[in-house]
Amino acid sequence: MRRFLDRLYAGSGALAAVCVFLICALMLAQAFARGMGAQIRGTDDIVSWLCAAAAFFALGHTFRHGELVRVGLWLERLGPRARRVMELWALGLTAAFGAYMLWAVSRFIYQSWQFNEVAQGLLKVPIWIPQMSFLIGVVIFFIAVLDELVTVLGNRKPAYQLAEEARRAAGDFSETV
Repeated sequence: MRRFLDRLYAGSGALAAVCVFLICALMLAQAFARGMGAQIRGTDDIVSWLCAAAAFFALGHTFRHGELVRVGLWLERLGPRARRVMELWALGLTAAFGAYMLWAVSRFIYQSWQFNEVAQGLLKVPIWIPQMSFLIGVVIFFIAVLDELVTVLGNRKPAYQLAEEARRAAGDFSETV
């Protein structure tokens, strides 16, 4: 199970990176086309969908690697028992918000599908198709939060704390700048 979850998070991070690469490629192609007096129609629509996809695909991966904004400085000042209690509280609250977000996003996309909503840009695409990246990203983030909650409940350090400790041991203090 651990290997599957780690691959899931790595895969979602890779998908986010592919989206960023495609954004770059499309914007460069559009710039070159304009320089030659041409235009690639629908590029703005695709780039906006890729921006959203990149942001949501990256959530689970960045959370597990300690790259999301947290209150780590405050938690580090607590003793081990108090820190565990606060980690459990924070992860439980995040899981509750994640569950609500998952429900709300699912409902939102279902309604887009149900009403046959179409994108309002140049490309007439059923909007639920690009919105699916939103749902997939939220599902992976929710799984990552539950994964960390189970880890802390098992009296182990969460992956984001281990990643942070590894960065500091390697002399990387860039998050404090």
